[in-house]
Amino acid sequence: MAASPLHAEAKRPQGHSSRQARQLAIDELLSVPKSGHSLAIEHSFPERLVDELSRLEVFNKHLFRPNTYLHKWWARRCGSTFRAILKQFAPDEDRRNYYAFGGLEGKVVLDPMMGGGTTLHEAIRLGANVIGADIDPIPVMQTRASLSQETPENLRASFSQFYSNLYKSLGHYFQTECPSCNQSIDSQYTLHGQRKVCACGEVVQIDQHDLRHETDSIVRICPDSWQIYADDREKQGFAATPRLVTKSEKTCPSCGRKYAELADLPFYRRYTPIAIAAVCPAHGFFFRSPGDSDRARISQADKMRSRLDFGPPDDFKVAGGPKSGDLLRHNIRSYVDLFSSRQLLYIHQSICELQAHCGVSRLNLGMLVSTSLEFNSMMCGYKGWYKRRPGAIRHVFALHAYSFPYTALENNPVNSRKTSGNLQSLYRDRIERGRKWSVLPVERRIRSDGKTELVNIPGEMDSGIEVFSQQELAGGSQKFQLIQGDSRNLPIADHSVDLIVTDPPYYDSVQYSDLATFFRVWLTRLLPNEFDWIYDGARSAVATKASGSGFLAALAEILKECGRVLKPPIGRMVFTFHHWDPTAWAELTIALQGAKFRLRNAYVVYSEHPISVHIRNLNSIKHDCILVFSLGSGASSSRWRSLQSIDTSDSETFCRQCGATLGWLLESGFKPSEIRAAWKDLIKENVNAR
Repeated sequence: MAASPLHAEAKRPQGHSSRQARQLAIDELLSVPKSGHSLAIEHSFPERLVDELSRLEVFNKHLFRPNTYLHKWWARRCGSTFRAILKQFAPDEDRRNYYAFGGLEGKVVLDPMMGGGTTLHEAIRLGANVIGADIDPIPVMQTRASLSQETPENLRASFSQFYSNLYKSLGHYFQTECPSCNQSIDSQYTLHGQRKVCACGEVVQIDQHDLRHETDSIVRICPDSWQIYADDREKQGFAATPRLVTKSEKTCPSCGRKYAELADLPFYRRYTPIAIAAVCPAHGFFFRSPGDSDRARISQADKMRSRLDFGPPDDFKVAGGPKSGDLLRHNIRSYVDLFSSRQLLYIHQSICELQAHCGVSRLNLGMLVSTSLEFNSMMCGYKGWYKRRPGAIRHVFALHAYSFPYTALENNPVNSRKTSGNLQSLYRDRIERGRKWSVLPVERRIRSDGKTELVNIPGEMDSGIEVFSQQELAGGSQKFQLIQGDSRNLPIADHSVDLIVTDPPYYDSVQYSDLATFFRVWLTRLLPNEFDWIYDGARSAVATKASGSGFLAALAEILKECGRVLKPPIGRMVFTFHHWDPTAWAELTIALQGAKFRLRNAYVVYSEHPISVHIRNLNSIKHDCILVFSLGSGASSSRWRSLQSIDTSDSETFCRQCGATLGWLLESGFKPSEIRAAWKDLIKENVNAR
């Protein structure tokens, strides 16, 4: 799809403020018809363009849509895909161009399962008024913080004050001394080994003895003396107790027993420091063994830990769940125990400092501290021995689940240097970069020579004005209403929504409601009065072994609500979906059938990077079905045909055939039992079992 010459220049416009650029675009809109509707998506969709853009975006989604990524959320889809979907509904044909300004002014777009907020961000950029709903308060709070208007200057001033006070209170806990000049400096991180035990006594288990691969040497830690050296020979020194063993050493060579976890201890006490990394202004980066002063700092923090009051301990109790059950199997009973004493001091002091802030700045700061916990927990691993990624952190949910590192990385959240996962770095990436992008959004375009260029969209803005009732949505553009609650009962008038675009939970694919408890227990303390943090995860539309058909029951009722609020006959619902499991497709089909939806068309685009950590080496689906629905029996009965089988050998083919089968079954009049049997017969092989 060719772009308008207006948007070919990649650099930001000079001589005009963002406010002036937006006003020019608004003036231009006065000549654009705002009535009417488009159903172009029923006949065509720029699959090739979207596929190419998605293949770029999946590498670093947060860099393509930085204002959408203030806080951690799971299973986000590509923003470029949702922009392209929404563009097809622009009444003005010229504005269906992916790189054209706006196009949905005067329209109301709903996402009843908003998650990461992709639909709302993309739709509000196009001028729509949007409604977002989610049963989990975290997505609602993140969207409010990132869409609410605030100047970058005010955000920067608030963060500077917040960070400065944190550093004054906590900086000394995270310092160390340079081994060359003995100057006290901020540590970058502390590496800890996992304490294990056998019949002979205690050992400390780590990933490997290599700490960092330099250009001409390898930094290692000696398993006997714990000394750190950077030459080809091990340094001779005293024999330390306990011995450092690697994760490949499963059993003790003396007693023959497997090394066992110290499961009776709180999780943070199952680790002991083995190395500290820092950068000296005079002598550069170094590793050092923990000294007496380092141990004294840790000991002082441990003493302070008992004085911290976060409220009733039961509020932090780990409940059994599809992912949190892994914590219980390791005898981890409290979310508090996942953090070192220094990290807990950081959380507690952040809670105190937030009391001096208000409004949008407070929301952004609170969400920033919360998302920083993924990089500042004793569940963080170390992957910094690679030359290309020195000091890199394996964050808590790198595998979309809890993992239990051998070498744990205790980050320094208040490091004065911008380093991976600390507060200064996250502010730059999650807030500063996001806000700059929101006032002058940038898209990518692939040229005929295969190279990529940046394309500005002058006038678009990824922000709006929050309203608190549907009546306030009437008229104007770029307003947003957020609903925290069960989308089976939406406070939205009948037949009042032009378009529903969403990304429903993929059956049992990602148990993010359960994982989000890691953040939710702290957000209730960081931002206690900004939101109602009561949340019933049992009502989420995600399948678990315990919930049985809970996915079907929840999704069926949500889809019925979608049918109630859509405008007849032009209202359309579009969502993306994929799954290998025939049961997932069957339950989706039954839910859609019960809500009287029919499939108008289906498309397939790329959606998942195959080397993403959580799906690497798995036979994972790399594509999404884009499914376009209308209410009633308007779809032609000749549009879809039954298949003999569905090909599970290729991700794209599989998704196309599943989309066609869904359309056929929705028109078939089959009973639920027949629908289940049909899907199981067509998808004969469970690919995940390979």
